[in-house]
Amino acid sequence: MPSVTHDDAPLLADLMPWTVAPPRLGRGWPTGPDAASLKARWDALVKAEGPDREALFEPTRSRTLRSAVGQLPGQPGGTEKLLRASGPCPEPVRVLHAPFDEQWLIPDHRLIDAARPELWRVADERQVFVVEAPDAPLLATSLLPLSRPGRIRPLYRRPGGTEPNLAPGLLEHLSARLALSPTPSDVLAWILATARPTLAVPLTEDPELWTRGVELGHRLLWLMRRDGERPKLPGGRRPYVRAPLPSRPLALHYDRDEETLHLDEGRVSPVPPEAWDFEVTGVRVLEQWFTTRTTEPEPGTLAAIRPATWPQTWTSELLELITVLTLLAELRPQREELTVTAPITAAELHRADVLPVPESAHRPASVLDHHEEGPEGQYALL
Repeated sequence: MPSVTHDDAPLLADLMPWTVAPPRLGRGWPTGPDAASLKARWDALVKAEGPDREALFEPTRSRTLRSAVGQLPGQPGGTEKLLRASGPCPEPVRVLHAPFDEQWLIPDHRLIDAARPELWRVADERQVFVVEAPDAPLLATSLLPLSRPGRIRPLYRRPGGTEPNLAPGLLEHLSARLALSPTPSDVLAWILATARPTLAVPLTEDPELWTRGVELGHRLLWLMRRDGERPKLPGGRRPYVRAPLPSRPLALHYDRDEETLHLDEGRVSPVPPEAWDFEVTGVRVLEQWFTTRTTEPEPGTLAAIRPATWPQTWTSELLELITVLTLLAELRPQREELTVTAPITAAELHRADVLPVPESAHRPASVLDHHEEGPEGQYALL
């Protein structure tokens, strides 16, 4: 982790004050690694009647077939009670199901115990969500994160990349001290490159050091978001399928000497040890990704509706995930070597009235510029 010459670095909670708990689904079947299965699960739900529909839904204290809830912001899901629901499945959306595991979600408020509408209101192509995980480096994603535990800090408080979720006056103070014009994205990049496990974020007034840290952070951000040009390793190091994967692989094994990932008789290589060993909160990312796609669900549940064979898209996603983890692991030495000098301390930010942030900065902004449909088709008044 980056070092600093003193212990008065401001906290991430001060620099990005608005934070939201991750959504709580309450049931697993509205998410999955492929969208077609989610649509089939929805169809099975709405075709079932009476007690069968209730059992398939998996009710909780927060959601039953009789729950009356409003529409998810920006999503087309219905608002009639699920007891009477019919029609096609709302189009699934891409979400971050777990660290580095992109999956799909049926975006229907009636299916989600705690959807966090304030996150959905600001989720768009400009948004970046910072995800905290205990004892793990910060993650960043363009997708709505479902990862638990931890907290989510959006980079922007309003749609369209407006009103950054930064301490009021921070950008101006950094501009004056650095003689540069950092953007909200630059500040986020610096945070990703320098944040400690304690979530303290050392700042600097050294423009050369700032530029180096921001460049590193933007590289980290690009690899985590994966929403533009796809990352690639050089030809000789690029992972390939060396032996075809079976129709439904059940076991995953890594050969460290041969740098080969075995999925039953299928083989993928080269897979560097750094990619295999890449962990978040003590869990190997590649193992968790594979387990999520191969664990047998309980028969008769909606989760049991899933691909009969291993889809080709999962193989492509696996190869890209190996690439991303490898490239991220290669950036660790640069992060560790980034010694922060010429500090801008928390005490300095207090003297400049950047800290403490006003109470309003901890609350979501009012972002409604259109009506949101409430329960049973009524408009929500917010």
